[in-house]
Amino acid sequence: MKTALFSAKAYDQESFEATNHTFNHALTFFEPRLTSETAALATGFPAVCVFINDELDAATLRTIAANGTTLIALRCAGFNNIDLDVVKELGITVVRVPAYSPYAVAEHAIGLIMMLNRKLYKAYNRVREDNFALKGLLGFDLHGKTVGVVGTGKIGECFARIMNGFGCKLLAYDVRENSALVDMGAQYTDLPTLLGQSDVISLHCPLLPSTHHMINADSLKQLKPGAMLINTSRGGLIDTRAAIDALKSRHLGYLGIDVYEAERSLFFEDLSDTVIQDDIFQLLQSFPNVVITAHQAFFTQEAITNIANTTLANISDIEAGKHCAHEVSHRS
Repeated sequence: MKTALFSAKAYDQESFEATNHTFNHALTFFEPRLTSETAALATGFPAVCVFINDELDAATLRTIAANGTTLIALRCAGFNNIDLDVVKELGITVVRVPAYSPYAVAEHAIGLIMMLNRKLYKAYNRVREDNFALKGLLGFDLHGKTVGVVGTGKIGECFARIMNGFGCKLLAYDVRENSALVDMGAQYTDLPTLLGQSDVISLHCPLLPSTHHMINADSLKQLKPGAMLINTSRGGLIDTRAAIDALKSRHLGYLGIDVYEAERSLFFEDLSDTVIQDDIFQLLQSFPNVVITAHQAFFTQEAITNIANTTLANISDIEAGKHCAHEVSHRS
């Protein structure tokens, strides 16, 4: 199928072209994000392949539909950037990659925890400057600490297994219990209890209307004083302004994020020679107990290979009129 890939970086083109030898789709790569302003680029393409920061709002959807697009292939798990009501109205099919490497994201969350706890970023820079003093680098044992896992799907389960290996006590919160966590000794509880008892909280849930700003001024007050908060899921789960206030009051002890609610204009681009206009993000970067990475938790060789393979297989299924298990329904 003739497919336009938007937000395409060099690594996307490399992985998709290598994988496409099996599928033989006609792929065209566009570096810009798909928005209402760039939607004309999709003219004549029955399928568009998009990523997390492409904007599939009503205006974009109506434009691409009018120009012949009938399939949207997400090369990610989340679909909060798509107006599903308009998709249904226009009769556009949407497919996604529900799981590419839960290990990649879970392991990155662990990396953020270790970076914050053991001040690895500070230690690295000190040694490079021949400063071998340990003052200010004191951390704590993870062994015996209580870790709260918010969202216990595949990624949350992988994260919990790793933390269980550290010897942590596990608390869990989700609308559905995962028996694998129960088997490893995790205790399911409500969110306020989890927040109040956990030394480390890691978010692994999708961004939905019900989860938007689930970490807000009120829920942050429920935190155990000095707790660590990690987010490798979606930026909109955290009210950033409220998190900044909690950091200022020292009630929130550490913040590690791989996602940011206003990342669309920042992440995946080299802005090193520009002046960042996002004052909230700049303020967030100023805290010594905050570590930010730019949505790279998914970024392993295994994950990008799986993303390309599943995405192209999804397109093949739809092109052949087959049932696609990864189709996003209006009720998803």
